[in-house]
Amino acid sequence: MTTAQQDSLLDRFDHERPLIGMVHLPALPGAPGFGGDRDALDERARTDATRLESGGIDAIMLENFGDAPFYPETVPPHVVADMTAIASTVADAVDVPLGINVLRNDAEAALSIAAAVDADFIRTNVHVGTAATDQGVLEGRAHETVRLRERIAPDVGILADVHVKHATPVGEASIEQAALETVERGKADGVIVSGSGTGSETALEDVERVAAELSAHDLQAPVFVGSGVTADTVGDCVAAGADGAIAGTALKEDGETTNPVSVDHVEQVVQAAREHSPSDR
Repeated sequence: MTTAQQDSLLDRFDHERPLIGMVHLPALPGAPGFGGDRDALDERARTDATRLESGGIDAIMLENFGDAPFYPETVPPHVVADMTAIASTVADAVDVPLGINVLRNDAEAALSIAAAVDADFIRTNVHVGTAATDQGVLEGRAHETVRLRERIAPDVGILADVHVKHATPVGEASIEQAALETVERGKADGVIVSGSGTGSETALEDVERVAAELSAHDLQAPVFVGSGVTADTVGDCVAAGADGAIAGTALKEDGETTNPVSVDHVEQVVQAAREHSPSDR
């Protein structure tokens, strides 16, 4: 059993129900829409990260959001190199835990980057099972991801989606069964329940079902809400059984996912989250 599995993922955060803020990177070199300036990418990531921290966020997730159309499972080395450089910049700029997500589903790259910059956790979109996506059919590689984590980054937590957004699960497994298998058989340290797409509200019934299933099997893996989290909805997410939340769109200027982070918007969502999680660890 790894260190990440021995301790709860929640132990990495200062608050009882942590709020993770997204740094959505613009297009990286090699992707359509890249602006031609690596320094600008660095500066944008640093600025967004420091604004998130200034607004009181508990952790940061770095993601190559602007790289559409995404490589399905394995990104090329230049993407790993650029994300590692940017992640290093972010890690040096903030003191809150850092997570890495490499779209669409490259957990090996995410773990490699996390190991290089001493990040705290990764996100993997399809950890177990199979999903039909706009990148084609993606299959979970928990057997590879967990073993690689053991070899190169045993302290890095694995936060895995169940019935991930922008995808349709293949097969008839319910969301609670998918969550159970993600934790029990896939050895994920926490799960994410989301809506249908970026910024889409997450069905509270799904959160309730997943939280109840994991609790019924005495599993300590936390449940995070992964989309549609705002100052108005974060309380309902907690009431439905969420242990934490990931916020992105609601923290941006004018509520646009691709815009820079707004400190005022971060403070509003953080304040709402704190009302439902008042205690420090």
